[in-house]
Amino acid sequence: MTKSSANKLTNGDVFHRASNGKTSSRRNGFVKNHCLFQQPQQKNRRPNENNHVVCTASLYNKAFVEQFEETPLLVAVLTYVGYGILTIFGYLRDFLRHWGMEKCHVAREREEQKDFVPLYQDFENFYTRNLYMRIRDNWNRPICSVPGAKMDLLERASKDYNWTFQHTGKVVKDVINMGSYNYLGFAENTGRCADAATESTHHYGVGVGSTRREMGNLDLHEELEQLVARFLGVESSMAFGMGFATNSMNIPALAGKGCLILSDELNHASLVLGARLSGSIIRVFKHNNMASLEKLLRDAIVHGQPRTRRPWKKILILVEGIYSMEGSIVRLPEVIALKKRYKAFLYLDEAHSIGALGPRGGGVVDYFGLDPKDVDIMMGTFTKSFGAAGGYIGGRRELIDYLRSHSHSAIYATSMSPPVSQQIITSMKIIMGEDGTSLGEFTQPQLSENTTYFRRKLREMGFIIYGNDDSPVVPMMLYMPAKIGAFGREMLKRNIGTVVVGFPATPIIESRARFCVSAAHTRDILDTKVEIDCFQVGCGLMVLQDR
Repeated sequence: MTKSSANKLTNGDVFHRASNGKTSSRRNGFVKNHCLFQQPQQKNRRPNENNHVVCTASLYNKAFVEQFEETPLLVAVLTYVGYGILTIFGYLRDFLRHWGMEKCHVAREREEQKDFVPLYQDFENFYTRNLYMRIRDNWNRPICSVPGAKMDLLERASKDYNWTFQHTGKVVKDVINMGSYNYLGFAENTGRCADAATESTHHYGVGVGSTRREMGNLDLHEELEQLVARFLGVESSMAFGMGFATNSMNIPALAGKGCLILSDELNHASLVLGARLSGSIIRVFKHNNMASLEKLLRDAIVHGQPRTRRPWKKILILVEGIYSMEGSIVRLPEVIALKKRYKAFLYLDEAHSIGALGPRGGGVVDYFGLDPKDVDIMMGTFTKSFGAAGGYIGGRRELIDYLRSHSHSAIYATSMSPPVSQQIITSMKIIMGEDGTSLGEFTQPQLSENTTYFRRKLREMGFIIYGNDDSPVVPMMLYMPAKIGAFGREMLKRNIGTVVVGFPATPIIESRARFCVSAAHTRDILDTKVEIDCFQVGCGLMVLQDR
């Protein structure tokens, strides 16, 4: 779960009051504009919390701009009031369900089970049955086409207020896809990638039926790992069939009892699970806050392990390239500087940044122009930019050889499907320009252009946008609970598929719609999206939830 906006300030941030009459997205409250190259404003910077914080300006070769506008006080109050009203009505409806005056759809223990330990935690499910169910129609929408720039959705209807759904038999055609992680547009059923995957299916079939260590190691897997290592600029790499398991099953092989893991507070659930499964001590630092990270590093070295005060066997820092809910980019140059200073190890998750950032699509390392050797464990997934499935870990040859014999995901998991492997190989060769065409020269620049254009137009329209200017993940703030459901429904009416997110996935006063920009989006598509968003704001969307 994320923290409030107040905790997002980091050392070196520019903190200023927005004035009326300027850009409309700056009208309400404070704007936190994270730009390390605004040297004339040094006198306005917040004093460092620690005198040993790394001097950041010399570590960056380009401007690093991230904006997180404070939730306006009035909006925050109205948001809490909205949740309060929904909570009161939730308790009222629970009272009616208890006395049989309203039909209860919730799973409950039978009367003869009352004396046993309860199977269902009634109070813990309060939010789900009374708030989430009101807007459940905004999620789990079934699609019946490839998730490209446009897609087809199966129409659903509910007769019991979103407890169950029935398909109407109709298909909503050509819905603009602003929710899939198809950053480079490779998730298609036509073109070079689809043709190569089809040919691979004819040759190898769709499944291997064995692990890599037994009879499931294909020449495709060997080619894929060599290609990934060359793409990342590392000595060796290893591919896995599932992105989530790449984190959750490999971190326990890298750290254990007597080790310390320092994790960003906004890290993905797979990183959190992997850290917990490792048995290591876990300490969390504020998001992208180098002062907070350095304090934990210094305390760890000074005090050592709890009780015994022995030195830690290993200190592992876990960060992501692009944070998928905030749209922010890790301050990797500063993290590497701290990692080198305190002799820690760095685990970088590039699930959303690989392929989507950098002049050659090499991820956040390429984006900052850094040496891949400075990152000890480079992890990423093939599910986003490559339009496939699975994940990888890259690094030194000794590291990969160790994981081949110690990672549960490597030893026990079935090998990656051949057509999926071929999809990754073909798309990666296109990005690297090794496919014999010039297609790769346009994918990443097109994504960067679309991202810049989309973010700029939304800000000009008056929206509050979070994240880094170069991030294809674009969170647009909604705040109030009524807007979450209303926004998603109104967008679908206008043939646009979006992702809306609220509590507990975000702080209670920071509900949002999250857009994912793709290189497959044309300027006409983005203009249509912006125009409809503008219409949404003009209508106000101050509506009550449906029953």
